[in-house]
Amino acid sequence: MQFEEPVVTPTGDGGFLRVRMGLAYDGAPFRGWAVQPGLLTVQGVLEEALGMVLRRPVRLTVAGRTDAGVHSRGQVVHWDTTEQEWERVGRGNVDGAAQTLQRRLRGTLAKVLGDLNGAVVVHSVELAAEGFDARFSALWRRYSYRIADDARTWDPLGRSLVLWHKKPLDTEAMNRGAAQLLGLNDFRSYCKPREGATTVRELQRFDFERGADGIITAHIQADAFCHNMVRALIGATLTVGEGAEPPPWLWERLLEKKRDSRSVLAPAHPLVLEYVAYPEDDQLKARAEQTRAVRD
Repeated sequence: MQFEEPVVTPTGDGGFLRVRMGLAYDGAPFRGWAVQPGLLTVQGVLEEALGMVLRRPVRLTVAGRTDAGVHSRGQVVHWDTTEQEWERVGRGNVDGAAQTLQRRLRGTLAKVLGDLNGAVVVHSVELAAEGFDARFSALWRRYSYRIADDARTWDPLGRSLVLWHKKPLDTEAMNRGAAQLLGLNDFRSYCKPREGATTVRELQRFDFERGADGIITAHIQADAFCHNMVRALIGATLTVGEGAEPPPWLWERLLEKKRDSRSVLAPAHPLVLEYVAYPEDDQLKARAEQTRAVRD
């Protein structure tokens, strides 16, 4: 893509404005969130659309990267701009810039996505409060995961968002095992460690409930998640639900702090990032600084 005028990408300091965007996407056609050369990714199409609107390269910071095939209803990103550029976006109306940008992005995303139009939707655009960082200011992220363990509940119309599990699951046993993992722990056994990054996380919620329709929904919430952590936790808990392992096995695996042949990832397609929570505006900066210190 060619830009008519080169513009230096803002860094977020020196008086730059920070823009916060909320979005949702169907992860099925994408190879995950993060940009990968030659592959279709959520970040890639969003940055291309923004680049077309602003006529300069844009780099997004995301609340939490999602794997290939994982969906989101509540993803949050930020990027930086100058006051002059923000005024241009609003065509002289600074107060209306956010609404104008959201409308223009809708049309530009339709062009970028083509036949996949609608797979990515920007639900909100606003100037962020001082100190906001989509990634480091977040208090927690919450995911859901839906499972149908009875063939009578296998709905072809919902198969892209539900795991069709061939064996009946004991949700009570799954919940007993999952409860033991709550709190601040090293989840090295349940993720793919990144070089130089900690695998210590605070798991705040992890439970399974069977709805009136027979579908099991897993709710999992943590301050942050390591790479593949949610799918690894779900995969291990399915083993307990089938009766292949007792509930304490999940805790025993945690203590081993290693990945091996028993580490199984649940399929990605039922996993949805539902919500990302942030503190009050006056606490955003302090939260970001605290999180950076922990992650480093």
